[in-house]
Amino acid sequence: MKTSGIVRRAALAAAIALAPAAAGAQDKLTVRLDFSPWGVHAAMHLAEVKGWFKEANLAVDVQDGRGSGNTLQLVNAGQVDVGQIQLGLLAQARENGATVKSFAGFDRRTDLVVLIDRDSPVKTVADFKGKNLVVFAASPWAPLIDHWLKQGGLDRTTVNVMFVDPAALWGTYTARRADGLMSTIGSALPVAEKPRPSKGILAEDVGIAFPSYGLIATEATLKAKADALKRLVATQQKAWAYMRDGKIEEGVDAMLKQRPDAKLDRDVQREQIKITIDFFDTPATKGKPIGWQAEEDWVKTIATLQAAGALKSPGKPSDYYTNEMIQ
Repeated sequence: MKTSGIVRRAALAAAIALAPAAAGAQDKLTVRLDFSPWGVHAAMHLAEVKGWFKEANLAVDVQDGRGSGNTLQLVNAGQVDVGQIQLGLLAQARENGATVKSFAGFDRRTDLVVLIDRDSPVKTVADFKGKNLVVFAASPWAPLIDHWLKQGGLDRTTVNVMFVDPAALWGTYTARRADGLMSTIGSALPVAEKPRPSKGILAEDVGIAFPSYGLIATEATLKAKADALKRLVATQQKAWAYMRDGKIEEGVDAMLKQRPDAKLDRDVQREQIKITIDFFDTPATKGKPIGWQAEEDWVKTIATLQAAGALKSPGKPSDYYTNEMIQ
């Protein structure tokens, strides 16, 4: 008994000695989001609230952003480890010398949309003739606007495209100084519900392919922090599956808890999360793990950007994404 007591005390002492080391061994990651808080960020906040980052031995600093383009620049400059952005921006960025790649794509379906009044007769691109559209200059829509208009036999002489500061975007639309607003359906449609009930005309309806939200890192970070990034992806897969399977309200709760000063509208956040989940899959990704990306989808994206004149020398699909972090 005496010997076993000594063994137990020694084991306890060893455990206590190891505890600080284990806590200090958490891998630190900075994750920069695309914008101020909205539903597409729910999985990051839920993983923190549920303790799933900690369980994965990660210490994740989740930062709000100032646009997908700005976040991409910060990731490429090495100022943050990971960005959550519109993945369709990667092709142009890499053509301009960036070294970023996508390592998980959650919203793999194209979610670019033009909002219009719900009772408007507008149904196709051609129906926008004579209309005023508002967008901000750094929007993912920017390189595709002319290509989209062309699909309806239109151009900027027949449609007035107004570029405004992001802060003025919603005010311009809700004050009815514009007939339509160019954005992403998940972020925009729920916000419009109260001030200006709207419907969406989707870019994908005219064959535009532009993958939506996912995670990016530089090639150097993908190599240096591969194990930590795999664990980060696993937490996001778990969080999105949890919400997809009926726990959206917990995702909303997590956002409100993590961003109490943002004055988030519960109803808006709920609908944004729902729409995000609705845009998870393309025909090429159905049945695949959350975050897995299909070469076929990137081939279509490259073709879209080439047709729009946004890419001069496109690379291979594998230049833009990897599935190595997906389990």
